[in-house]
Amino acid sequence: MKIVVTGGAGFIGANLVRALTRTAGVREVVAVDDLSTGSLDNLLDLPVRLCTGSVCDPDLLDEAFPGAASVVHLGALGSVPRSIDDPLRSHHANATGTLTVLEAARRHGVAQVVLASSSSVYGANPILPRRETLRPMPVSPYAVSKLATEAYANAYAACYGLRVLPFRFFNVFGPRQAADHAYAAVVPRFVSAALQGRPLQVHGDGTQTRDFTYVGSVTAVIVDAILRRVGAPDTVNLAFGARVSLLDLIAELEAVLGRRLTVEHGPPRAGDVRDSQADCTRLRELFPAARPHPLRAGLEATVDWYAGHVLAGR
Repeated sequence: MKIVVTGGAGFIGANLVRALTRTAGVREVVAVDDLSTGSLDNLLDLPVRLCTGSVCDPDLLDEAFPGAASVVHLGALGSVPRSIDDPLRSHHANATGTLTVLEAARRHGVAQVVLASSSSVYGANPILPRRETLRPMPVSPYAVSKLATEAYANAYAACYGLRVLPFRFFNVFGPRQAADHAYAAVVPRFVSAALQGRPLQVHGDGTQTRDFTYVGSVTAVIVDAILRRVGAPDTVNLAFGARVSLLDLIAELEAVLGRRLTVEHGPPRAGDVRDSQADCTRLRELFPAARPHPLRAGLEATVDWYAGHVLAGR
């Protein structure tokens, strides 16, 4: 079985590629990545074919997709703040990129397309936990572009009979997540700052909550979806219903490191969602064996990786 992973050199993509290369029945893995946010280092020593370029390039996808049983579309330009700074670029990479991938999948007869959306599409909707049936109320261009990803996937299922599975990710964290740029997510920012003895920068009072999900739990669900050819007519939350404040996250990180950390508070960021928590009922129905990775254990694995791979190379 051949599997194509767009964004395969990125954080989630590289962890997924690594898992797929160890999966019985998977004979070939192809990564598609323009390396704008991904890294070749993430694919070192893996038996993977890399097609370098944009998911918006049909010719590149025509090189990568033939013979694929499944495509996992993770290629995107992440970050709410980045999308606010450059909304057109975010739309092109995420919405147009998804449409280009779906067209290529249809052109080459791919049986299944798994896609990554984001919990950010819930936006200003105040209801917790977030059920997939809630009205989306996006408050950033990034969230709008991810809502377009879902809508295009479901439209292709309805119009062309394509088996799709759009997931909404909730604050995924773990090894290989970049921390060295202005749009880094909160866990790698905190871990990197803590290991380097710098203050942790918190936007707002720190009581905002997130459903932090370890990347290993995410990749396990996706691999299962590929092996069982799971499809869904609607979007599925890929998180397990945790609700952890940033202050609680810092306390867990302090416990992992065995020391107190310095915290500095700044103003809240535009486009940030105040609270986030998944309703995982639909996930449990489709993936009854799925299990969350404990936050403490996930942070320990993340700290170990950063200490061994990032700081060691300074």
